[in-house]
Amino acid sequence: MQFDSDYRMLIGGKLETGSASFDVLNPANEQVIGQAPDATPEDLDRAVAAARAAFPAWSALPIEKRREYLNAMAQAILANIDPLKRLLTSEQGKPHADAEADVGGAAFWLMGASSLDLPVVVNEDSDERYSETRRVPLGVVGAIAPWNFPLILAAFKIGPGLLAGNTMVLKPSPFTPLTTLKLGEIIKDILPAGVLNIISGGDNLGPWMTSHPDIDKVSFTGSTATGKKVMQSASATLKRVTLELGGNDPAIVMPDVDVEKVAEQLFWAAFGNNGQICIATKRMYVHKDIYEPLRDAIVAYAKTVKIGDGSEQGTRLGPINNRPQYERVLDLIRDAKEKGYTFLMGGEKSDVPGYFIPVTILDNPPEDSRIVQEEQFGPVLPLLKFDDYDDVVARANATEYGLGGSIWGNDEDKAFEIAKRIQSGTVWVNEVQHLSPTAAFGGLKQSGLGVEGGEEGLLEYTNAQTLVRKKRAAESAG
Repeated sequence: MQFDSDYRMLIGGKLETGSASFDVLNPANEQVIGQAPDATPEDLDRAVAAARAAFPAWSALPIEKRREYLNAMAQAILANIDPLKRLLTSEQGKPHADAEADVGGAAFWLMGASSLDLPVVVNEDSDERYSETRRVPLGVVGAIAPWNFPLILAAFKIGPGLLAGNTMVLKPSPFTPLTTLKLGEIIKDILPAGVLNIISGGDNLGPWMTSHPDIDKVSFTGSTATGKKVMQSASATLKRVTLELGGNDPAIVMPDVDVEKVAEQLFWAAFGNNGQICIATKRMYVHKDIYEPLRDAIVAYAKTVKIGDGSEQGTRLGPINNRPQYERVLDLIRDAKEKGYTFLMGGEKSDVPGYFIPVTILDNPPEDSRIVQEEQFGPVLPLLKFDDYDDVVARANATEYGLGGSIWGNDEDKAFEIAKRIQSGTVWVNEVQHLSPTAAFGGLKQSGLGVEGGEEGLLEYTNAQTLVRKKRAAESAG
């Protein structure tokens, strides 16, 4: 199996090149590294038809058998982790270590999802009748995965979607399709034909999927703006939707932290994957009593972090993944400069090839500034000063987003009480970004609709069906 060429879609158990293709670039040097198939509406129709044809047999399998398939997929991914991580670095930009975590995380997510079960609730078991509510699959799921974590976020959908008995058509981002297409080649002979179809394409493919009459559910991870379009498109046929969208996650740092110890953790909370994480810290509120020393410690640590091509040894941060996002981050930086905000470091565009932006940290910009109010999704962080907990909670919650947040402090009980006041789907104390396939993850407000992970996430791929049986004994008595 070649990982540096021959990228094909998986439709109905067969690998197909498609009738057209598009270039995929390495964001570290803007060079073409491969061509991905550009699916047509007819390709999508065939993928959906294949999923529809596979649905009766797949949904009829005992859940234990579907678990076995998910675990077999996971093992196949782990067996190919090295070439997959190298390919992922070349198309996404992240360093090899982070790419390996993405690939391995996908495998472990499939295994974790396979441990879940579909509940059966007995509503009544009386002399007169028996009633139970069980969960039944929806049918064909259209899954749309993003470019920041192509494999693990695809696994967020594949695991529960297939375990629940659905079949699926998966679309990776056009910026990072290659690793996902190779995933299709890896699992082609593991799953029954048509259970999981993987197709790639440009900006038109997503809308074609969300409006397709034979897709029963759309699971989308991406921006809030696009999520609104997905929901609008899906409404025409009342598709079920799960939307995992943007965030502007606050971190609140209490005055009792060990500044030197926590500085490195806080840096990575904000700058992991070059800030291209929906649950990265986007705003960092630091108590006034430790603001200056913590500010200086974070900046000092940031200067030790190597930025460069993710394939080079020692690189900790790679480039922005794609030009549109690169330009958006630069626009936020330009706005902050024009407003006269103080930069502690960074703020200049790199003069090397690729979509590189140096780590950029701002010193206490105004609360209403764009750099505070908007999601950067890049290596830019505003540090903000506070001295009152009621005030900082209000500031943290004053956003249309509500995905994640974190509280940092040695007084864990007090930190936990503050965490309860944050209006986000997940709030961490003294860590960030810990997700589990057995725990619900989703956003409040405009950060999403529905959840992924845990039993709640599994149930998103099902309908409730209540069965009621009147007992003969009751009829005889009547």
